[in-house]
Amino acid sequence: MTLFLLIYFSIYGGAHLYALLKLKKGFSLGLSAYVILAIFMTLMVVAPIVVRISERHGYEAFARGLAYIGFTWMGLLFIFISASFFFDIYRLLHFLARMLTRSPLAEFTLSLRSFCTLAILFSFAVVIYGYFEALHIRTEHVTVKTSKMPEEIGRFRVVQISDIHLGLIVGKSRLKRILRQVKDARPDILVSTGDLVDGQMDDLEMLADMFRNIPTKYGKFAVTGNHEFYAGLDRALAFTEKAGFTILRGEGLTVSNLFNIAGVDDPARKRYVPDPAASEKALLEKMPGEKFTLFLKHQPVINSESVGMFDLQLSGHTHKGQIFPFNLIYVSRGSGTWGPPIRFLSPPEVTIIDITYKGIQ
Repeated sequence: MTLFLLIYFSIYGGAHLYALLKLKKGFSLGLSAYVILAIFMTLMVVAPIVVRISERHGYEAFARGLAYIGFTWMGLLFIFISASFFFDIYRLLHFLARMLTRSPLAEFTLSLRSFCTLAILFSFAVVIYGYFEALHIRTEHVTVKTSKMPEEIGRFRVVQISDIHLGLIVGKSRLKRILRQVKDARPDILVSTGDLVDGQMDDLEMLADMFRNIPTKYGKFAVTGNHEFYAGLDRALAFTEKAGFTILRGEGLTVSNLFNIAGVDDPARKRYVPDPAASEKALLEKMPGEKFTLFLKHQPVINSESVGMFDLQLSGHTHKGQIFPFNLIYVSRGSGTWGPPIRFLSPPEVTIIDITYKGIQ
């Protein structure tokens, strides 16, 4: 925890310091305005920590309000920093061009104050747009053809949800939007690839019924993500089971003699659970090789020893960055949000995977 806090305050505090100095220089802030802004930013740095402590001690209303303020500010800050970096690069290139051409090039630049103003306006615009984009749950369709599924099955539909982060910010209304897409897809199985929950889980029991009311032909399956461990593993597992999921923690099984499904814990396990995690290779070796094997793993990492031992791995974790430009990896974009309740150029998704016999066109 000490190491985590040291890294957290170094990175997040440093981001605030950069923004503070940028605003001070850009707007020539006086001492009083500078001090007020510095105090506000200090409070925002500690806000996520205070949210978790407040939630843990039962001050849910206060924690929820501070979470919306603190995490929205987090999104605003990082968008401002990204825009400022872009403008800084432009200003550097402009400076170098002036030096090389010995020309003032004044018409191709703006004052630092103007650049700061543009960065602020852009940040607010993105946050407002991103808040509504986060509410717009989309479906992504993927088709996988295989000779391992019986031809008479026709289409076998897997629906994947990931990274919902049920907690202070993502609650009943957001979950209702997500599960509406799931239900409309009519899944044969529903899988959750981790981070189903977030926070301390005290008031989430009522949401379990919403999952149980989703009909599936072959069941619901889930694996842990890192946030299940952060939220409190026992309570997270209890909620997931109450929601109707079979949790696969280094386990695999053959469903209805039709397909294999296996899943492993997130690597965060090793910091919280003393027992060593099951070997992926040993787990997958037990699966009947003639049947289609679906492998659930929260983080989109391929273990070299497991290559060729499963047919399809479903993962999440990355949120596709959640906010551009932090989305240079694509797996599942996730169905909810973590931290800032916004998404920008990375809308939430419910993934529909249709597995068909290889001969079907």
